[in-house]
Amino acid sequence: MNLDLSKRMRRNRKSDWARRLVTETTLSPSDFIWPLFIQEGCNEKTPIPSMPGVYRYSIDLLVEQVKEAANYQLPMIALFPNTPQDLRDDKGSEALNPNNLVCRAIREIKSLGLNIGIMADVALDPYTSHGHDGLIIDGEIVNDATVKVLTQQSLILAQAGADCLGPSDMMDGRIGAIRQTLEQNKYYNTQIMSYAAKFASSYYGPFRDAVGASSTLQGDKKSYQMNPANSNEALQEVRLDIEEGADMVMIKPGLPYLDVLKNVKSTFNIPTFAYQVSGEYAMIQAAVENGWLEKEKIMMETLLSFKRAGADGVLTYFALDAAKYLLNKDAI
Repeated sequence: MNLDLSKRMRRNRKSDWARRLVTETTLSPSDFIWPLFIQEGCNEKTPIPSMPGVYRYSIDLLVEQVKEAANYQLPMIALFPNTPQDLRDDKGSEALNPNNLVCRAIREIKSLGLNIGIMADVALDPYTSHGHDGLIIDGEIVNDATVKVLTQQSLILAQAGADCLGPSDMMDGRIGAIRQTLEQNKYYNTQIMSYAAKFASSYYGPFRDAVGASSTLQGDKKSYQMNPANSNEALQEVRLDIEEGADMVMIKPGLPYLDVLKNVKSTFNIPTFAYQVSGEYAMIQAAVENGWLEKEKIMMETLLSFKRAGADGVLTYFALDAAKYLLNKDAI
């Protein structure tokens, strides 16, 4: 057998130092955004059964989590409230309360003077009695009336001190309306990370448990979230959000949509993020708890796949664990 071995690819894999020398994609704590769930109360920490290892925190315990996040060099957290049922109505009125749970949490975190950003979710589903991201009129989730409420919600969050807004509602035109409102009120530096391509996915179930929307959601969200079969449409959605004033865009979910992520990044070359959503996290944790996968290895390989596909960063419930692993491999 005559083999042409003038180029042996294994030379660059022969040892740890050689592999590190030619590594194309790397991870650091600065690549991660940590989603955190908050609840009313004091000294309250409630486990989320469908998301093993994830909790809802009252504000006093939340700040301790944020301090740890800053200590491990995470650049930003993302806040999601579990609004008490008696404060939910068909209009999502609590979203416009300047003293609601999220606004109080933002102010408390800001008072600490930590070197960490705060992203606040812009959508009505944590506040509506029907579980939808928008207003319902005559059985239809209406667009323009919802956008008016979202712009008010965005201003309230910016006034509370949110550094970045994450509109996750998928209403048409909301990025432009929010940007215009922020500019008019001199919140020039408030960033917008648009959920630009958010698909009507089956991976969101555990998240809805976490924010208390599983039992309230009526019907589905297919009239405003994207069809999982469409990738070209995602490019249109992203283009519109960029034109309307988004600073960053997000693809959600993550792993099942790496092709969309890669297309978006290569097409627009704008800061692009992926959300490793609750269902993705739950599947990995279930496999880990059953002894089928090793947590650290599968966690880091999965996060690396987002970066390799073009993500500038990842929203992940593994954020703190991954940062600890990268900075001190004995910390987990």
